[in-house]
Amino acid sequence: MTSEKVQDGKDKRLVGPYFSTTISIAMILFLFGLLGLLLVNAQRLSEFMKENIGVALILKESAKEADVMKLQKTLETNVFIKSTKFVGKDRAAAELKKELGEDFIDFLGYNPLLSSIDLTIHAAYANPDSLAKLETRLLTHPEIQEVYYQRTLVSQLSHNVEKISLILLSLSILMLIIFVALINNTIRSSIYSKRFVINTMLLVGATQSFVKRPFLVKSALHGVYGALIACGMFLLLYIAFQNELKSFIEFQNSTSIILLGGGIFSIGIIMSLISTHLAVNKFLRMDFDQLYY
Repeated sequence: MTSEKVQDGKDKRLVGPYFSTTISIAMILFLFGLLGLLLVNAQRLSEFMKENIGVALILKESAKEADVMKLQKTLETNVFIKSTKFVGKDRAAAELKKELGEDFIDFLGYNPLLSSIDLTIHAAYANPDSLAKLETRLLTHPEIQEVYYQRTLVSQLSHNVEKISLILLSLSILMLIIFVALINNTIRSSIYSKRFVINTMLLVGATQSFVKRPFLVKSALHGVYGALIACGMFLLLYIAFQNELKSFIEFQNSTSIILLGGGIFSIGIIMSLISTHLAVNKFLRMDFDQLYY
């Protein structure tokens, strides 16, 4: 009976640190995943804003319909351009009339608007330099009278995106350092309680690789279990707040989700193994007297 109580006490002492270490790693990986999700969707939001910059090609009154259709097909093959939409002068007048709430054609006696082709630009080219080059190239077409887009808005958006990207990059590096330090301290504290076990194994003739092996295996399991818990927390987050989050966070992008999940598992396992390796090596090099300090 006494031996059973002793064994139960040992199991509880082992389960406690093991459980707390796993939960600590899971929480750290969950925060890391949130940061990764923020970075992925910050890029997505930036691309969305850039690709919604309106570029209108105002066509000449004398442009023939066949030439305009040919021009539109040519534009669709341009690497800068994502999509095109032809807007005839009658349709443009109808849209303006709807916005103004009155019929300006009756007032003027004629339709002063010109036909146009509306463009959406790929996000990679939605910056002042690329749009200036595109404008110069487009004006060589005889059917185009003017290229219109909000130049000030493009410059401000490009500047703000660069600034936000730099801030997020700096934050990512800082948070990664903090995550690594937290995981390292968590693993080190867990192994500290077993320093006498390590010393005893060396005294009975065990090699250093033999001593480290079970710690590394258990550490890898810490990382796997922690990553599973973190992914489970993400699933609960999505279930609880999917309606609130889906407007600005993309959960359906399978590639991003796979990369994020792979990153969580990789960080959890690799950092756990590295921290365990360093911590065990430290205690392997200690003299017996140093274990008390």
